[in-house]
Amino acid sequence: MLTILLAALIVMGGIVASTYKVADSLVEIKGTNFITVSGSARQQITSDLMVWTGSFSAQSASLKEAYAKLNADQEKVKAFLSSKGIPEEQMIFSSISTNPIYEVTPSGMYTMNVMAYRLEMRVEISSTELDKLTRVSREVTELINEGIEFQSWQPQYFYTKIADLKVSMLAEATKDAKARAEQIALNTGGNIGKLRSAKMGVMQITPANSTEVSDYGINDTSSIEKAITAIVTASFEIED
Repeated sequence: MLTILLAALIVMGGIVASTYKVADSLVEIKGTNFITVSGSARQQITSDLMVWTGSFSAQSASLKEAYAKLNADQEKVKAFLSSKGIPEEQMIFSSISTNPIYEVTPSGMYTMNVMAYRLEMRVEISSTELDKLTRVSREVTELINEGIEFQSWQPQYFYTKIADLKVSMLAEATKDAKARAEQIALNTGGNIGKLRSAKMGVMQITPANSTEVSDYGINDTSSIEKAITAIVTASFEIED
């Protein structure tokens, strides 16, 4: 319980993250009174939310015609997604972006003469049904067969309970740091005393089998299966 409370205080205090390497023990003896050790905790997590975005566009020499085609394409996109089991209330369509296409001279210079208009709209879907939405994101290019210029973006996968997990993981990392410090002190004939300071490192959320780390933290959104790593650097008094 004491360790969990300590981890919670670290989070609430907002202590600036220190630079570290996950694989290192990062042991440092300061004079004869203190020992500083980094502890870590790692846990596998499975994403529970997926966000997927697609875009489609229409182009015509007439702005009115381009707008009419884009509206017709939007209805086709809605119908396609509905046929795949996506509720309409989950479909968020963006406003239309309009991009004029200017005439280019033979020398490669742009003129002020508008040759056509290209209109684009995005659709975003968030769902906890990851398997279904992943499948839809791959099948949606079938719309190309209907004459729709559709582009499917890479899905993003999130874990929504990170805040709840952080406190327990920081507790485990602090416990690991204390165990390391106790072992070092034991080997040198000393004992661990009071905790004098603790610094929380940035969280690393990586693909499940990745060993990548960053001083600024990693927040992987490309993988369903992830690993979260917490680091705590703690300083303890050394008693004879």
